[in-house]
Amino acid sequence: MSRGGSARYWRGPAVAAGAVLALLAAVTGDAEVRDVLAGPVPAEVVSILDGDTIAVRAHIWLGQELATHVRLTGIDAPELHGKCARERRLAAAARDFLAQQLVERRVTLTEVQVDKYGGRVRARVTTDRGEDVADALLRAGLARPYGGGARQPWCE
Repeated sequence: MSRGGSARYWRGPAVAAGAVLALLAAVTGDAEVRDVLAGPVPAEVVSILDGDTIAVRAHIWLGQELATHVRLTGIDAPELHGKCARERRLAAAARDFLAQQLVERRVTLTEVQVDKYGGRVRARVTTDRGEDVADALLRAGLARPYGGGARQPWCE
């Protein structure tokens, strides 16, 4: 499917998560798909899914775009469908804060990896102003550091 003339646009987060690394590795000349794509990969934010996940259209090559979901590396934000009213309230605040941070809609992805749950990638996301979005959420108290394993509850 073409979009806007000659640009190619691929959909489907499940396909895109694995394909983004394979395509970018091919573009950069790597014979093997790397576990981590260093980047930078310019992208446009399509939507804010929750406090730590966004949908983007990544610009992977001249005239080539790839739609995928990106989970912010290194943090855990509360869930919109959380177990208690406090978690749901914090989740809405985190999502709204993220939307304010990404109002310009242009970001850069680095340290791109396939997420363990599939259907998306994990990456560091930086605004055009050079601000790490995950760090901003941590400073605002709307996310916690997360390195894998069991997540801490948001309900008291």
